[in-house]
Amino acid sequence: MGDRQTKDNLFDGFAEVAKAMASGRRAELIDVLEQGERHVDQLAAEIGQSIANTSFHLRGLAAVGLVTTRRDGNRIYYRLASQRVAELWSALRDVAATHHAELDSLAASYLGNRAGLDEISRAELARRLADGDVVVIDVRPAEEYRAGHITGARSVPIESIQQQLAGLPRDVEVVAYCRGPYCVYADDAVRKLTGAGRRARRLEDGYPQWHQAGLPVSANT
Repeated sequence: MGDRQTKDNLFDGFAEVAKAMASGRRAELIDVLEQGERHVDQLAAEIGQSIANTSFHLRGLAAVGLVTTRRDGNRIYYRLASQRVAELWSALRDVAATHHAELDSLAASYLGNRAGLDEISRAELARRLADGDVVVIDVRPAEEYRAGHITGARSVPIESIQQQLAGLPRDVEVVAYCRGPYCVYADDAVRKLTGAGRRARRLEDGYPQWHQAGLPVSANT
């Protein structure tokens, strides 16, 4: 009890969790699963990998307890094991953004120039929703909206925003949100809306951060 070997084993056990996330594809899987459970085919399409590679990564995450599964017929659905896994991913992302010198340039390369995109804070959006003077649109895929969304938000998947534009009121500001601070869907939505002459902003982060903050959410079951 308390010897060097048992301490090594303990800390190696902690490191196994970090090792399980030591892949960009696995981090992306956690990011997607933070929005709600998905089956392997959907996850493979999301991360641009084969079903075999995606299954391999998911098994690695499951081996250390970060994801769990359920079977529905021939399909296996994956989900995060707990909210703590989402908090771990959020903390990792925040630490990387603060301390990884290259992350700003990597993010800018992916997200493009956000200089012309206005943002709204969670606190301000919560007040505006309570006052009823804003339209909020969830531009994530419809299944993610069904799994959980900001209470009062409309589902307007990014690929359908052009068709649904006419149904959005012209005299009210529109706020778009998606998966989080590194999701491009809300950026694209705001560009399309402002390009059509609408007043629009993006939420400062996304649905998971809204949920973690204890703000009102709903789900369609």
